[in-house]
Amino acid sequence: MTRPARARAGVRRPYSVTVPCAGMPPRARAPDWKDWLERWDRQQEAFNPTREARFDAMMDVLEVRLGRRFRVLDLGCGPGSFSQRILRRFPAARVVAVDYDPVVRQIGQGALGTMGGRLTWVDAKLGAPGWRRALPPGRFEGAVSTTALHWLTARPLFRLYRDLGRLLPRGGVFLDGDHLPWDERDRDLSELGRGVVRLYRRRQHARARDTWAGWREWWTAARREPALRSAFAEHVRRAASHPKHEGDIPLSAHVRALRSAGFRTVDVVWQVFENRVLLGVR
Repeated sequence: MTRPARARAGVRRPYSVTVPCAGMPPRARAPDWKDWLERWDRQQEAFNPTREARFDAMMDVLEVRLGRRFRVLDLGCGPGSFSQRILRRFPAARVVAVDYDPVVRQIGQGALGTMGGRLTWVDAKLGAPGWRRALPPGRFEGAVSTTALHWLTARPLFRLYRDLGRLLPRGGVFLDGDHLPWDERDRDLSELGRGVVRLYRRRQHARARDTWAGWREWWTAARREPALRSAFAEHVRRAASHPKHEGDIPLSAHVRALRSAGFRTVDVVWQVFENRVLLGVR
């Protein structure tokens, strides 16, 4: 059989079209990771309407204390919401984002990538013995965390603080934006904090909005995402060994633990009742 002659110059060949065979499975849809991150932000804002104001306050502190060029840890980063905002505001900054949950970390990596080489993702269990060994080498001027450390029980939390006291240089800063309740011994203030939470939930209910509905819906939808199937299997395996949440550790215990870890200045720098930003300066 003779080969067909080559097409002469200027003569186009017809397009080649591949037609799938009958019974061939359709190509899997690529996940829209940026949409997953945006949906995460919306459900977080449903139960923390001051979330962006808290982010801004924390970034103001970073700028005043560290300038606009620094390297920080984002502890319990989730899908990277705060890391993204830090790197957008500070073009010369770098962030190392640490989380133990493979589901949210995969979404963050898919949505944000490395943001031009300035964002590094780390898989580590905060407060576990040796968790710092997973970090890349180099100096960190600060560490931040938002709506994450309340999941830790006292022992790993205080170990985390001790490790940060060794890791950060003198003048380095730690910022935690989270629900940090008054001590039960401050009965009037403690009851005030709980009362404000109840009032907020009643208002949400009156607007036919369940504060936690968005959270539950997000996780339900994420479990149906085929691209997250293996991450969820690992998520379940890790959750089985994770200590159960025993209630939020009071603000006074955080303050004592940070001072014991070598932080010279420890105080609240922003708050809306028990929604606070706690600052520690080495």
